[in-house]
Amino acid sequence: MNLGIRKAFVLAGGKGERLRPLTLETAKPLVEVAGKPILQWNLELLRSYGVEEVVLGIGHMGHQVQHFFKDGEDLGIAIAYSVEKDFLGTAGALKLAEHFLDDEETFIMMNGDEVKDVFFDKVKSVYEKNDAQGCISLTRVKDVSEFGSVKLDGERITAFLEKSQSPQNEQGLVNCGAYVLSNQVFDLIPKEQKVSIEKDVFPKLAEQKRLFGIESTGQWFPTDDLPRLENARSGWKTTFK
Repeated sequence: MNLGIRKAFVLAGGKGERLRPLTLETAKPLVEVAGKPILQWNLELLRSYGVEEVVLGIGHMGHQVQHFFKDGEDLGIAIAYSVEKDFLGTAGALKLAEHFLDDEETFIMMNGDEVKDVFFDKVKSVYEKNDAQGCISLTRVKDVSEFGSVKLDGERITAFLEKSQSPQNEQGLVNCGAYVLSNQVFDLIPKEQKVSIEKDVFPKLAEQKRLFGIESTGQWFPTDDLPRLENARSGWKTTFK
């Protein structure tokens, strides 16, 4: 499916401290699930929706990621690299890559450390229908206290609850780390500062009533610690064409 969005930014610079000892010598995005690096599954997902160019935000052990994926030719997608010398947070990393993306009115942003099957056609549809500046792909989990939850009024996001604020053993919607964004979000991110897209930028967009969300994820496996990684390795079955 061709989504009509040409470019994406993928966060791929984490240290993976909770995945040690696997990440002592291997970059976090290169840890494998089902025979492929976690990051590769995300790139293949983007390619399946017609994305042509991906900017990878790299930092810790970034040279390994560059060596593995090179310019993306082997995957059929053009890859550029935005290199963080100092940790800038998820939004700070995006701001650093602005010059790769500012020629596009709309782009995708993703975490590169989950394996997931996102229905980006649904996300883009909600984004366009509501004249949004951002739309988040949401997924439903059995216990929102593990992740923090998202509150909706229809499709409009009204609030984000931290893990500690989210009721235990309660089903609900959580952010699955995949977004369709307007390039206007760059105006909300200061340069060369540590800024979080989740904690700093998205709440501002929600206050402006310009942030929306939709349950639009098939399988979703976070891999940020060893038990979750093993769960992903045993459960992930999706492939992209």
